[in-house]
Amino acid sequence: MLGVDSADLVLATYLNDHHAAALGGAELARRLASQQRNSPHAAELAGIAEELAADLGTVRRIMGELDVPVRAYKATAAWAAEKVGRLKFNGRVLASSPSSPVLELEGLAMQVTLKSALWHSLRARAARDGRLDPDELDELLARAEAQAATVWRLHGRFADAAFT
Repeated sequence: MLGVDSADLVLATYLNDHHAAALGGAELARRLASQQRNSPHAAELAGIAEELAADLGTVRRIMGELDVPVRAYKATAAWAAEKVGRLKFNGRVLASSPSSPVLELEGLAMQVTLKSALWHSLRARAARDGRLDPDELDELLARAEAQAATVWRLHGRFADAAFT
């Protein structure tokens, strides 16, 4: 359990913020993959959604290993923010704009960048905290880099289609 050490409280806040971001990112990826299930990019989007869901599980597991409780209010706020983010005033009432997946992929790119920062921070801590596995964190960093490359490649394709 977390002690009263201010470093523990800072870590708990940091991890809960990243958990909330990971939850929002996983929800966004799942929804985007579902909306694009008939597109030529469906398999790549589904793969990203699966990986982001797995990464969310990893964040939760690491929080447990570090005795950091998940703060439900932050997770709920992230979930609600993702739902509100679906409202885009893009001039279309009954259909989404071709720019919608472009914006959503930009959101995923930000989430993957945040997650990469988390893995970097935890990797630095792993040198003095035996509860963290440096090899696993290196693998997570590599996966985040691959995810970012995929998201930006898809972003380019959707942007090209939307703006031409």
